[in-house]
Amino acid sequence: MQEDYSWAEPPRRTAFPVAQAGYPLIAAAAFATLVFALLQLTLPALLGLLASLAIAGFFRDPDRIVPQRPGQIVSPADGRVIVADVVASCPFLEGPAYKISIFMSVFDVHVNRVPHEGRVAGTRYRPGRFIPADRGEASRRNEHNAVWIETPAGERICFVQVAGLIARRILCTLQEGEAVKRGQRCGMICFGSRLDVYLPRSVRPAVAVGDRVQAGTSVLATFPQEAAHG
Repeated sequence: MQEDYSWAEPPRRTAFPVAQAGYPLIAAAAFATLVFALLQLTLPALLGLLASLAIAGFFRDPDRIVPQRPGQIVSPADGRVIVADVVASCPFLEGPAYKISIFMSVFDVHVNRVPHEGRVAGTRYRPGRFIPADRGEASRRNEHNAVWIETPAGERICFVQVAGLIARRILCTLQEGEAVKRGQRCGMICFGSRLDVYLPRSVRPAVAVGDRVQAGTSVLATFPQEAAHG
């Protein structure tokens, strides 16, 4: 069966889309580069140019097409799957849950996307530590921001933006009660981190540890009931 895709948001008319949060840093690096160039300081100017390009690369925000089969849950982040297993309990969903964790290195796109259409049932920010995001304890101890989504079928899922060793800023644009689309942009974490996704135990997983995923495009799991009625 051929996959159906659509744009969660209208594609932007630029060859290299950049997240808005990156504009001030790119502008500052570019300004410093210009000053060094005008002062004929060749090495600092070259370093400033490299820094400007590196920052622009980090804040890149490519448009994504989103799979539209009923019940599909897409990845909220780019990166590598480091956990894909059932947990007996978690602080975000009642009872056992299926947990998928995605580690984002500094080389990955860091813009986050909504994993399933529905309504924002709640958000919760918690301060914490900044231990390396690929460690299991990071889920519990690091600074994080949790978002609960209630699907049209009444299922509840939660995705958690977790800060890492270098990441010191979590951005989330979602508000409680807001209607959201699968794959729409919802924030980012600056400079390396992880996303934890908690799903009902009944889901059908589509990824395993070690898989590479892309936000908004890669399917993490499927609600079998919704898929059957799609």
